[in-house]
Amino acid sequence: MNSMQLYSARNFPPLADQLATLSALGYKAVEPFGGLYDDLDALADGVKANGFSVPSGHFSVDLLENRFERTLEIARRLGIGLVVVPYLLPADRPGDVAGWQAFARRLAAMADRVSAEGLRFAWHNHDFEMRALEDGSRPIEHLLDASDKIGWEADAAWIVRGGEDPARWIERYSGRISALHVKDLAPSGEKTDEDGWADVGTGTMDWSAIWRAAKAAGCDLMVAEHDNPSDFRRFAETSLRTMNGFEGN
Repeated sequence: MNSMQLYSARNFPPLADQLATLSALGYKAVEPFGGLYDDLDALADGVKANGFSVPSGHFSVDLLENRFERTLEIARRLGIGLVVVPYLLPADRPGDVAGWQAFARRLAAMADRVSAEGLRFAWHNHDFEMRALEDGSRPIEHLLDASDKIGWEADAAWIVRGGEDPARWIERYSGRISALHVKDLAPSGEKTDEDGWADVGTGTMDWSAIWRAAKAAGCDLMVAEHDNPSDFRRFAETSLRTMNGFEGN
């Protein structure tokens, strides 16, 4: 299933227009993020009006640990089956192996609570989880190895920015890839107004190979994302066309 992370559209309000655009382009699913839950009625109404499914959603550590009933309310209202933790602010990131192992235990506890409610749970990476710690291990290893209930929403472009090969890591965690964030990187020095990101299929990444690796690893939820597009419709249209082309292979 091809989806869209609504964070990509945050700079192009209102939400109703974002959803209408995605529907007109042919998207059938969306992935919301925390900022949209403040007006859950508007989000739920917009999703319903455009016929979207919402297979996954991003939820903060704070929401999961301190407001779990609200997490469940949101997930059930939108029909979310995959609860994804997307990020740790720099100040909250552990600095060593012991710190990451301790956070991994917290993540495993979240996964247990989510799983007990009949939902799935995953971590979404950026670049910092891919960088070697003092013993040569990576934070992503500690997070995913803490519990088999922790899936991985692998963000391939952030893996590259972390200095690693997405296909290799996806293959390593075959069977654990709950979703794939599909984004691309512009050539060095280009698209500086878009923070160096590119529409899927127009950048430097070998997306055909990454897509095949994800499919072989059992992933069937592909979520287009661009962290800072200058033209949301352009990004959404180009990326869906590329993704649909992969589906036809």
